[in-house]
Amino acid sequence: MNSSASPFGDRPPRTRAIGRVNASLKRRYAAERRFRFLGAAAVALGLLFVGVLFTDIVGKGYTAFQQTYIQLPIYFDAEVIDPSGERDPDTLRRANYIQLARDALRAEFPEAQGRQERRELYGLLSIGAAQQLAERVQAHPDRIGTTEPVWLLADDDVDMLIKGKIDRHLPESDRRVKDQTLAWIEALEAKGAIEKHFNTLFFTNGTSREPELAGIAGAMAGSFYTLLLTLIFSFPIAVATALYLEEFAPKNRWTDLIEVNINNLAAVPSIVFGLLGLAVFINFFGVPRSTPLVGALVLTLMTLPTIIIASRAALKSVPPSIREAALGVGASSLQTQLHHVLPLALPGMLTGTIIGMAQALGETAPLLMIGMIAFIVDIPGGATDSATVLPVQIFLWADSPERGFVERTSAAIMVLLGFLIVMNLTAVMLRKKFERRW
Repeated sequence: MNSSASPFGDRPPRTRAIGRVNASLKRRYAAERRFRFLGAAAVALGLLFVGVLFTDIVGKGYTAFQQTYIQLPIYFDAEVIDPSGERDPDTLRRANYIQLARDALRAEFPEAQGRQERRELYGLLSIGAAQQLAERVQAHPDRIGTTEPVWLLADDDVDMLIKGKIDRHLPESDRRVKDQTLAWIEALEAKGAIEKHFNTLFFTNGTSREPELAGIAGAMAGSFYTLLLTLIFSFPIAVATALYLEEFAPKNRWTDLIEVNINNLAAVPSIVFGLLGLAVFINFFGVPRSTPLVGALVLTLMTLPTIIIASRAALKSVPPSIREAALGVGASSLQTQLHHVLPLALPGMLTGTIIGMAQALGETAPLLMIGMIAFIVDIPGGATDSATVLPVQIFLWADSPERGFVERTSAAIMVLLGFLIVMNLTAVMLRKKFERRW
């Protein structure tokens, strides 16, 4: 028998070709199934990693939306608050309110006699308790001379203990809270004088060196002013540039060079824009450092390529028949673009703009270069006030050794992710609502 004979015998050529194709089908189908499996596995693995990341962030940060308070009967002593009895606002504002809280603690635990014991006892309360009492008295001066129970802000170590971040069953040498302090806390717990309330300070306060007083209001205000100015600067320039390049610019070497540079700028590392802003806007033009204004100028440079590319794609999606019909009824080229093409392309432009703004919201590196890393306690009241932004605030808190800042870092990340999700969902909804299929 001939060893080189065909496995299909002496079939006709057409039959042998069909046989070879059929024989390879199983192999090709198996390869396709492997490819699909690998693709599905890659997607599942990516979703798993994202899920683990989100679970870790939420697990560490959800407790920051609650804060521990201690209830004490506060005697608003007139001799401490307003010895003259004139109820002068300046006198009421400068009173020694922390003394009232400390007097209430000593009355609650009279056994604390030594200086060291009293210092530890006073450490149950945050330094923000004085501001709480001051605000109550200034709002209602008739409280002076009366006694009423007040929920006062607890120190961050007490807060961590109540939330279970500090294991109270560990030996004293292995935890931050001493046995005597733990005994006082447990005595207050037994009386129902310690509770966790919703942490409004996290959304109304600026940053602070004390974790229990630190909030994101200043960073959110800075992000708002920065993004608002970025939108005002970038959107008109990007739309005008896209309209010119797509509809009016002659196709020559210069316009090709401009288009290539715009595409390349979209891939430039963001920190380069920060260096450019530092050298040009701050050092050359003298724009105030650490302000939303200079931050918006830098982010405008960074987001312009993204918005221009999206706007050009939206203009290309408008059918040529729209332009031809407008020109056919006597409209000029400018009227055709402004009255017919631009309104139809605007939904796609807005989608690209929102994506660009979401990218700008999450940027940190360029803003670090222009000084928006400064420790800003006050909430900015305008675009020229010193400010920081939410990503930079997260960066600062992440570098803090205090345990209380860990949960606030994760909580701020949750807020930032929430804004990004809302912005991307808005872009998707705009595209779905206004998109036209030609």
